[in-house]
Amino acid sequence: MKKFTPIVLVFFLVFFTSSVLNAQQDNTSVVSEKVEKKKKKKKKKKYKLPDVDLSHWKVTLPVLNEKGKPYEIEPPEIFDFASNEIAKPYMYIDSTAGAIVFHAMPTASKTRNTKYTRSELREQMTPGNNNVNWTFADGAYMKGKIQMEATTKASNGKYHRTIIMQIHGRLTNEQRDLIGEDDNNAPPILKIYWDNGKVRVKTKELKNLNASDSEILHEDAWDDDEGFNFEQEVGFRKFVLEVKVSDGKMVIILNGNEYKVYENIHMKRWGVFENYFKAGNYFQTRDEGAFSKVKFYELEVSH
Repeated sequence: MKKFTPIVLVFFLVFFTSSVLNAQQDNTSVVSEKVEKKKKKKKKKKYKLPDVDLSHWKVTLPVLNEKGKPYEIEPPEIFDFASNEIAKPYMYIDSTAGAIVFHAMPTASKTRNTKYTRSELREQMTPGNNNVNWTFADGAYMKGKIQMEATTKASNGKYHRTIIMQIHGRLTNEQRDLIGEDDNNAPPILKIYWDNGKVRVKTKELKNLNASDSEILHEDAWDDDEGFNFEQEVGFRKFVLEVKVSDGKMVIILNGNEYKVYENIHMKRWGVFENYFKAGNYFQTRDEGAFSKVKFYELEVSH
């Protein structure tokens, strides 16, 4: 058996140890690089923005302005809502989820024709102007990716409900003057609720089908229909809602596979009104301590 001299052994040990250390350092370096890359990826993924263009929307919030009326923000100020100290508690960005959160609760901030409060967007076809709207004959489309983040329960154990989308009617100035009203408000032809985990749709029906075009301008000419619940339960998960409007027809679509179609004399007669879209959180209770938070990941409108 061949024997190594002490010098050769020392050299061999030094060389072997050095090789092992270098290999360990290389492995450590590779592992460190991978960990660093993962950290950078995570950091990049952490901040997301909602796909919502606010250039044609104003918002009404559940807080009063200096005149004692609901606080509103119109374009272009609405673009900076995230840095608006008054808006922050009620409309803010969840940058982890990539959504705008609309937070509402019972307050003194009620609009004229309701007892409920809202953190809700109102469409403005011409930014800053409520007087330019659309008719069913013009056609309209709205799509939103939505999620109920949180909501309280009523004494009966059911979750408090909220309206997440609307089509609201509006009188022209001429129609308003014709029937002697002091504002331009007309009924909402569409209300879409998050209702105890389900999506519920309500519309209007004309009480007297023989009423004249001027008679149907009055709010009391219309009544609520019995409503419709989509079969799928959305709960607190994300879901997609689409609303398509054309002359005498309105279609609501849930997650691309459930449809509710309204094509009847009521839709046809509704063509006399102007309309605008609404989206957000129109909270439907005044229970003390109640609140809800609705997330909008995407919102688009076209005509």
